[in-house]
Amino acid sequence: MSSCALACREPVARSVEAESNGSIPGGNVGYRVGVDIGGSFTDFAVMDEADGSVHALKVFSRPDRPGEEVLEGMQQIGSRYGISPAEISYFTHGTTVGVNSVLQRKGLKLALFVTEGFRDVLEVARLRTTDMFDLLATRPAPLITRDRVFPISERIDADGTELTPVSEASVAAAVTAAKAKGCEGIVVSLLHSYRHAGHEKIVRDICARLAPELPVFLSSEVWPIVREYERTITSTVSGYVQPRVAHYLGSLQTALKNVGVVPELKVTKSNGGVMSAEQGKGNCIQMILSGTASGVIGASFIASAAKVAKAMSLDIGGTSADVAMIFDGTPQYGVGERIGDFNIFIPSVSVSSVGQGGGSIAWVDKLGVLKVGPESAGSNPGPVCYGRGGTRPTVTDSFVVCGLIGSQDLGYNAVKIDAEAARRAIEPLADELGVTVERTAEAIQSLCISGMYSGVSGLVSRFGIDPREFTLIAFGGAGPMLGPMLAREVGMREVLVPPTPGVLSALGGLVADLKSDFIRTIYTELNARAMPAIAEAFADLEATGRRWLREEQGFTGEPHITYAGDLRYGGQSYEIETIFDPEWLKAGGDLAAITDGFHVRHEQLFGHADRHAGVQVINLRLVIAGQTPRPSLPLQARAMSAAEPKLTIRAWIEGEWHDVPLYMRADLTFGHTFSGPAVVAQPDCTTVVPHGCHVRVDEIGNLRISIGAGGVQ
Repeated sequence: MSSCALACREPVARSVEAESNGSIPGGNVGYRVGVDIGGSFTDFAVMDEADGSVHALKVFSRPDRPGEEVLEGMQQIGSRYGISPAEISYFTHGTTVGVNSVLQRKGLKLALFVTEGFRDVLEVARLRTTDMFDLLATRPAPLITRDRVFPISERIDADGTELTPVSEASVAAAVTAAKAKGCEGIVVSLLHSYRHAGHEKIVRDICARLAPELPVFLSSEVWPIVREYERTITSTVSGYVQPRVAHYLGSLQTALKNVGVVPELKVTKSNGGVMSAEQGKGNCIQMILSGTASGVIGASFIASAAKVAKAMSLDIGGTSADVAMIFDGTPQYGVGERIGDFNIFIPSVSVSSVGQGGGSIAWVDKLGVLKVGPESAGSNPGPVCYGRGGTRPTVTDSFVVCGLIGSQDLGYNAVKIDAEAARRAIEPLADELGVTVERTAEAIQSLCISGMYSGVSGLVSRFGIDPREFTLIAFGGAGPMLGPMLAREVGMREVLVPPTPGVLSALGGLVADLKSDFIRTIYTELNARAMPAIAEAFADLEATGRRWLREEQGFTGEPHITYAGDLRYGGQSYEIETIFDPEWLKAGGDLAAITDGFHVRHEQLFGHADRHAGVQVINLRLVIAGQTPRPSLPLQARAMSAAEPKLTIRAWIEGEWHDVPLYMRADLTFGHTFSGPAVVAQPDCTTVVPHGCHVRVDEIGNLRISIGAGGVQ
């Protein structure tokens, strides 16, 4: 038996050394813990700082009692691996508490204070229809309804000049009205506050004097960007989720301290970095997309280690399927990511939801048409086959009925598969459709692939890429089951399944850097007169960033700093982020290099550039990052014998039953090859290899699945 076969007791990935460019707080050498809380399972990745080895674990999520799953995992880490809380030197986790608050509309009841004459900023938004193909589509109700939006008599000009001072009487009237409406907090978003934040601060001071019990959130402090709606909705979402996020983080901090975890809790951020939990309590908008970002960071780590230049990550958990683009080991970033019915305009790892997850429920509508989702069984009760009280069939149940899941336990023995229960759950759907249970189960899987195909095709078109040049990195509990099928439909030629795909998001949080974004709106023509102001603004942003990294995060090494600007041609209504070479900013600035950099970027995106047109600078951006230690995946010794399946199972694939070999992932090592149909089982997930696909194990233990005809490379 290979030593890797003891994956539940031995490290699942070994490293020669832990790599880091700087030092971070954490005390003596110990264990670094990354946690990702998903809809069905909470995943743990634990790295030994002495040798870089990584342990993995899954426990059921507890959406009814957030945080309890983390404590349950800590207990199991102790019992399984003999690691005590006192040995943990670093603890980071991603959470969906903020996202769920928006999705469920269970946030703070807020009032919005705006400049007089701008009460409809949230109602008007951007006047875009929610569904361009539905003439009867309705716009979602705003998080703050118009009866809780109150005008303030004041005015700042677009250049930051005060036109009308703040009227204390209007603020007092707004506070009185907000209290009469039962508001529990106040968002202040005044016109042009990105230029001049003084008026918002005056309003906050008055509110603190008149209603000290109400928290006040300033748009100029949450994210000071140009454009009123974008700044206002981002601030609104931040204030809306802040109490629940702060309470959750505070409770988790206390619980971890009580069980003996010494280091300060870190949380993953929407931009793919991490920050302290204390900062997260007050700036929770920065961590609202932490869960999805962690998965992409983990996939980027694997892509870099495997030397995959062009990759698409596919993260399928219990409720959704999410994809992102990764180039040269770096994920793509953007602003305007959607949270439920609303967009937020902070820098985030660009992730698109393209379909349903393993826990999505299958059903037949009134017209007799089979549907999958959007409702999910979650972790409680979960899929029927889990035996936790579920009665409605899910995507996972369909794989059990087809014999592709169930031969081995899942979730590090947390789940015992009940195949008969899954079959009984799908039988009513089969009766309604008039086909066999097996064909119904396979149709459920096909529906999932169809939905994902549509979403991925749109992403391919948006980025203008050729999917044949990309490798699909499949992870999450259901990613390796569905990934090869999706790749075949999209036209991708390879799927990569990491060594521990089921807990890759937790690993992503573990390897994420300490990272933060800073922005300054300057709104100026790009010319020689503007260069001193640009240099001064960048110097100020860098000083702020270094102070944040050193004083608030405890990083003592040399950080990595990225400079960029949001630039556009005069008259354009949108900007393009252009990365600045640090050399362009030295000695007064290189105007020609910055201008040419924008022209080149514009031509890359749109196929043309106007090198004679004037250029404007709207925002300056600075990203500062301190690298954290991370595992270095070693090269494995080449296998001396052929891959041997553990057993042969009966599986329904492409319309008929087959005798299919089942391989144990722990028995596979570098150089092993085999062809589909086949199943690969491991503690955290199952990989399904369809007909015509060929598998090889690469030097660091990834499964590299070639899609379509042809021999193994």
